[in-house]
Amino acid sequence: MTPAGAHAPARAALPDAPGTASGKILRREPRSHRHQDGHGTHGTDRATERQVTAVPRTTDGDSTPVPQRLLAAATRLFAEQGYDRTSVQEIVEAAGVTKGALYHYFGSKDDLLHEVYARVLRLQQERLDAFADADEPVEKRVRDAAADVVVTTIENLDDASIFFRSMHQLSPEKNKQVRAERRRYHERFRALIEEGQRTGVFTKEIPADLVVDYHFGSIHHLSTWYRPDGPLSPQEVADHLAGLLLRALRP
Repeated sequence: MTPAGAHAPARAALPDAPGTASGKILRREPRSHRHQDGHGTHGTDRATERQVTAVPRTTDGDSTPVPQRLLAAATRLFAEQGYDRTSVQEIVEAAGVTKGALYHYFGSKDDLLHEVYARVLRLQQERLDAFADADEPVEKRVRDAAADVVVTTIENLDDASIFFRSMHQLSPEKNKQVRAERRRYHERFRALIEEGQRTGVFTKEIPADLVVDYHFGSIHHLSTWYRPDGPLSPQEVADHLAGLLLRALRP
């Protein structure tokens, strides 16, 4: 887990395999449908997919786990040339794996896009839950949570910016899933604000929903202006934005 601290942005460590918060490999059942590769589709029969599922292959001697290689390649290519202009063939060539290996871990390019963002959101949800459950005054818990989501977003800025540019290209099912995951995060953050309002620590004049939208609106714009070589470190940006939020909440 990436600590919230003042250091140069660096992408969070990838999970051992996509698909579960625990990092366990999710083995897909053989499929007979056609997979989209960004430049059309190709068909596979069940016998071929059973063979692929049993032995995911790479095309070189790199010992990095295949899911990590695929996610790293996809993230770089999506950032450089856009999701819609990147084909599955380009991803597997950059990762040094076969298409069969990709489909062993991911059902489609759509699944790769979802995982690019989901891995960051899982990290942020775990950290928010830890802050919210801490035995600390509510004002400190809100400040810590508000600052941490800024730091973890900056540390994974490529992932976040790729997703917000391309979220509309997810399948309806994946889009719905992501919205539910984000809603859970926002609701936990809002519950902290409401706790402070109930106990008189925060003003009740501003609706908690508006407070949440205000803070996360600032976070979503980080990719448009933040630069690693700029004058502010991730932690300094986080402290400023968290301070603005707390000042707005004071009675």
